[in-house]
Amino acid sequence: QVQLVESGGGLVQPGGSLRLSCAASGSSFTIYAMGWYRQAPGKQRELVAEITSGGSTNYADSLQGRFTTSRDNAENTVYLQMNNLKPEDTAVYYCNARSRKGIVPSYNYWGRGTQVTVSS
Repeated sequence: QVQLVESGGGLVQPGGSLRLSCAASGSSFTIYAMGWYRQAPGKQRELVAEITSGGSTNYADSLQGRFTTSRDNAENTVYLQMNNLKPEDTAVYYCNARSRKGIVPSYNYWGRGTQVTVSS
């Protein structure tokens, strides 16, 4: 069973930066895709960014280049660098780890989430 543990959330002023980390434990293999989702109060969970073991990335269009994701395959750790944060970025950020789509058996794991609050 893979466990994901996020860290790095907190309170930051508008225009500030935060770096989130997510470490996967309990995996004997390189996880195919690791990424970040967020859920604001009253809204659905949405994809923020994702990166595959090969380095391919996918970002939400709304981020306008402010966020960057990276990973350490050897450590099964994924990072999210968030710059120029805005109040609308306030949400609980969840780490996700999943298999390649279509393979069997598949896997899809979630962390417990870390709160990011952008406020002056």
